[in-house]
Amino acid sequence: MKRREGGFLVSKIHQLSGRIFNKLLKEQGITFNSAQGRILFVLWKKDGIPIKELSEKTQLSKSTLTSMLDRLEKAGHIVREPSSKDRRVIFVKLTEENKKLHNTYVQVSRVMIELYYKEFTVEEVEEFEGYLRKVLKNLQQSEYSH
Repeated sequence: MKRREGGFLVSKIHQLSGRIFNKLLKEQGITFNSAQGRILFVLWKKDGIPIKELSEKTQLSKSTLTSMLDRLEKAGHIVREPSSKDRRVIFVKLTEENKKLHNTYVQVSRVMIELYYKEFTVEEVEEFEGYLRKVLKNLQQSEYSH
């Protein structure tokens, strides 16, 4: 079988795009990094969710997520609040200060999308993202079966 480089290419794209995205965020005065932005992005869509749900939506392990939440909380981006109904459940909520950053983050994200898909047709973008969803599904199924 011919040697395939999909995983290697995805890894390199991830590294390079993270550096570019972090630089663009910093230029706009945003102090969290792209990995932390993934958490905040989920919360901007649906604020006040349990840590378990946040872990599922970000695909981050609970231990990784917990350390990232510690840093985000220390920086004033989020607060953690225990559930009044079940003390085992902790909700993650955005601070008012963080909510003000959402529009700037969206603008930087649009710049990244333009970089990603420069010279792609709409059909190519759809096809490419379909392939990425298949890879993600394959990996998710493998993670839960092992």
